[in-house]
Amino acid sequence: MSRLGKTPIKKPKAVKLLLRGNSLEVQGPKGTLTRDLMPGIFLEDVEDTVLVCIEEHVSMHKKFHGLHRALVNNMIIGVSEGFQKHLEMIGVGFRAEMQGKRLKLLIGYSNPVVLDVPEGLEVTLEKPTLIVVSGIDKQKVGQFASTIRAFRKPEPYKGKGIRYRGEYVRRKAGKGAKAK
Repeated sequence: MSRLGKTPIKKPKAVKLLLRGNSLEVQGPKGTLTRDLMPGIFLEDVEDTVLVCIEEHVSMHKKFHGLHRALVNNMIIGVSEGFQKHLEMIGVGFRAEMQGKRLKLLIGYSNPVVLDVPEGLEVTLEKPTLIVVSGIDKQKVGQFASTIRAFRKPEPYKGKGIRYRGEYVRRKAGKGAKAK
């Protein structure tokens, strides 16, 4: 059995869990998330904690025990606190602008890159070079931040590009001086 799967999940008082068949709905102050659980995996709601339990005799459930515990935990954190990803743009002339629900990136291409912000996410700009992606679904937040970063990944020679806040970019030396 999974060690991670056995650990109880702390549930804030403002969060409600509704299990209908295999469909789990988590309601909280920031919104509602729904996910289908694998058959044979069920939840035990004990006061302020939640336990993810499995049917012992099926080996397939053992493989997904820790995964489902992590998914349920991320749903509870998402509807109570939310998730954020910070992206930094490093480079001469690199900047971002918001145009309604569209994000416009000026990152050194001849035309700006324009992205539609997915439903359920919020994109804010702390500075023209600092993008904050936030929402209640951890997977959507991470996927959209990764999509933004993929347009101009940090390069190893000068470090220019879009990177996560705190990300370390390994630098290369470049060309050495010729010996005469």
